[in-house]
Formats: sequence, C-alpha cells, structure tokens
Amino acid sequence: MEFSRQARLKHARLAGDRWEQYPHSLQFYLEPPMESISLVEFESFAVDRLKLLKVIENLGVSHVRGTDAYKTKLEAELRKLKFPYRALAEDDYETRRKDHISHFILRLAYCQSEDLRRWFLQQEMDLFRYRFNELTEGLMQKFLEHVNLSFEAIGEDLKNELANELSTSTPGFNLTKVKEQMFYKVGLADAVDLFRARKVFIKDGFAYVPFKEIHVIVLNNYRTKLSKALALTARSLPSIQSDERLQPLLNHLSHSYVGPDYSVQKNTGKISLEQIDALSVKSFPLCMRQLHRALRDSHHLRHGGRMQYGLFLKGIGLTLEQALEFWKKEFIRGKVDADKFDKGYAYSIRHNYGKEGKRTDYTPYSCMKIIMSNPPSQGDYHGCPFRHSDPELLKQKLQSYKISPSGITQVLELVKGMHYQLACQKFFELTHDVDDIGFSLNHPNQYFTESQKLLNGGRELKKEFNNSGNFQQKNNSQESINSSSTLTSSNAKADTELEGLEAYFTED
Repeated sequence: MEFSRQARLKHARLAGDRWEQYPHSLQFYLEPPMESISLVEFESFAVDRLKLLKVIENLGVSHVRGTDAYKTKLEAELRKLKFPYRALAEDDYETRRKDHISHFILRLAYCQSEDLRRWFLQQEMDLFRYRFNELTEGLMQKFLEHVNLSFEAIGEDLKNELANELSTSTPGFNLTKVKEQMFYKVGLADAVDLFRARKVFIKDGFAYVPFKEIHVIVLNNYRTKLSKALALTARSLPSIQSDERLQPLLNHLSHSYVGPDYSVQKNTGKISLEQIDALSVKSFPLCMRQLHRALRDSHHLRHGGRMQYGLFLKGIGLTLEQALEFWKKEFIRGKVDADKFDKGYAYSIRHNYGKEGKRTDYTPYSCMKIIMSNPPSQGDYHGCPFRHSDPELLKQKLQSYKISPSGITQVLELVKGMHYQLACQKFFELTHDVDDIGFSLNHPNQYFTESQKLLNGGRELKKEFNNSGNFQQKNNSQESINSSSTLTSSNAKADTELEGLEAYFTED
C-alpha cells in the first residue's frame, strides 16, 4: 500500500470524481451508469431495489402517502437496504451508486410490457416523491438547478403588485402568507395539474406557483422523462436479448419472487389427503381454492392447472406417494382410467418431485410468476383470479364465499388499481378476520403457512416455517449481498428448469 504524497493526491482526485458523479442524493436518472460491475453485484442491487419498490407499493395502499407512519416505515426500509435516505449524508457515495445502477437494471427488466412499465413507473414516482419532499428548501433549489428546472422566482415588486390575485387564487394563502412565500413564474404547460386543481394564479400564459407546490411540477417532469425513457429502453431490447448472460436475469427479475424457498418443506407427510378439502376452504389462497374446486367438479385439470396446483400441494407437504394417489383417485373418477393415468400422468408427477428426468426439485409458483406468465384460456382454471378473472365474476365468487359488501368493494378497488397481490392480501384479512396481517404476501404457499399459523395459534407449522426462513423476519436483521444474490440465482435456475417441465404436462 502506498502512503506517498503522490498516492494521497491521486486518492483525493478519485474521491472528487466520485462526488462529481453523484452530487445529489436525488436524481432523474438521465445518464446510464458506464462502469463495469460483476453479475453478483448486478443481481444483488436489482433484488434490493425490487424489495424496496414492493414495500413502497404496499405502503401506498395501507398508509396515506406523506404521513408520519408512511415516512417512518419507508425510511426504515431505505436504511435496511442501503439506499439514500438523508440528503445531507456525507458518506453515502456507495448508496448513491447502488441507487443509480439498480434503477437502470430494473428499468431494463420492467420495460418489457405495458403492465410492467406502468407498475415500475408508479413505484419509482412514489419513491421520488418521498425523497424530494424530504429535502430542505435550500437543497430543493440546488436540485432544481442540477436538473435544469431553475424556474424564475418573481421579484418582491411584482409579488406585491399581484398579492391580491395570488392570495385569492392560491388555496390556504392570505396576504401575509403570500409575502412570506416565494413564488415562481412557470409556463402553463408545466403547471397543467395545478391549473386543473385551481391551485395557482394564471396570467399571460404563465402560472404563479408557490414554493410549496413546486413538487407537483417536478414530479410531472420526472414522470414524463421516465415514461419516455422506458419506451426507448423497450425499443433497445432486441440488442440486450442477444446477451445470454443478461436476458435470463432480466426475465427473472420482472417475475421475481424474493421470499423463502417452498420447494423443500419440513412438514412433508404431515397433511393427509382427507384434510385437503377442509384446508382448501380455510387456508388456500383464492387461486388454489379455485383449482381445487375445479378438480373436484370436473375430475380433471389441464396442464397449466396441474403444474400450478401440483407444485403448491407439494409445497404444503404432500409426499410423492400422496400426490400420485390424490391425482389418480380424482382423474379416474372422470374420463381417465387407471392405465391411462399411469402411462400419461404419473411420470409428470414423479418428474415434479425430482424423481425423473433431470431429477430437479421443482419450486412452487410465486405470485409474480402466476400473475405474469401463461395466462389462462377457455377451459383453464389456473392463473390469478384477481388478475385474470372478469371483475363481475370475481365479485360473484367473493359473494359466494360470504365476503361482506364493503370487503368486496375494497378488493375490487385494489384489482382496479392493478394491485393483485394486495387484493389477495385483503382477501386473507377478510377471510381470517384480521385488520392487518403484518406481512407482504408474495407466494401462495406463504398464504397457506401464515393461515395455518394464525388458525392454529402458531402451532404445527411454526417450526417448519421458521426453518424455511420467514422473509419478513429474516429481513429484520441485515441480509448480506451474497445471500440476496444466491436467492435470486436459485430462483432464476428454478424458473429455467420449469420451462423443461412444461413438456411433461402438455397432454390434456
């Protein structure tokens, strides 16, 4: 290690360059990162930002944005995942770098469809809103100059001349407050939302915007820039898709599940086949309850339903022998005889359990995989009812489950806002008579496990669940970057392997 004056000066220059690269904790993400990073860092940064955006989505539904509770929980998450949360921090180069790089990684992953772009844009907007509103007035001014949004502040003479109009046109402003507040002269095109809400004074094609409302204009500007950037990124996808290292990672991120692994259950064999009907009513999420009912009614499921439901049953504890017995008994009640089942379906079930083919232990589907891939067609019962069902049919289904009218309204509002996992979370709360489940629902098997814990007072499945690693609990202690990366890699591998499994389920 060098301690010479020349080495110290070189180190100082490098430090200066680093600060020039990220002069503010907030940015519009206009310039992509140019440095080289490892695939391990690529994965870990992306997974952490995805966790953050999912927390933001949950908080946006369960809390009023901008309240103390909302800000406290979001700041805690930013701290835990090591993203910028305090604008005045002097030693946050690494967090700013992580923020910059992770945004662009997820931009690549979430530009691939309209639904993904819409979700990503909404969560990034909420994150930006929180960060901008946490800035002091002085830092806001510096940030506006940094992103070339330095609007013209009107002078005292003009403000005094327009004082009456400003106080009349600006809600909550009297003459005294007008004199205390700084006003900006902004082109009407940039202040359309404020104009529509009748919150600003308009004259000669300009809006006179008080400083406390300037965030609306900044947010609109950021939304426009990010929306255009997502569209441009989507056009560049063909060149990225040719990269065999990146494309599988990006595809996985857009369907990503970052919770515990449900492929190996400690309660294997503890559930009897006779319990499944009762458990389906008490502890199955709506998607699995729907599949179970369809199987009982028609004594058959097409391959998409068999894959989704079969892996779920494996995850809650059915052994291979139980699974073979369960599916065979049901199928031979329909149009499939025992011989046809043994020849056409038993192999795929054994394959499911890692006893055939590549002998891979396949992983139950996460919520994101169910929502984003293989939508059901006519005659199918797989998929997510909150994502794939007609709202009127979903309403009828919820009514048949004795959900209260107010509860149904809440669920349908979440569905309308495309918060499908949160709608399922609300369904859990309504069917278990709890106000707040206290965790983010990301997996059908998580739904089952949490339901059993709640109904049994934490007994039976408690040991199993803790051993498999509760995502919420694990994250209360600081996770290492490597553990996040390993988790993502294992899930990506499982997704790739599931593509091979599809071939064994193609017979209807």
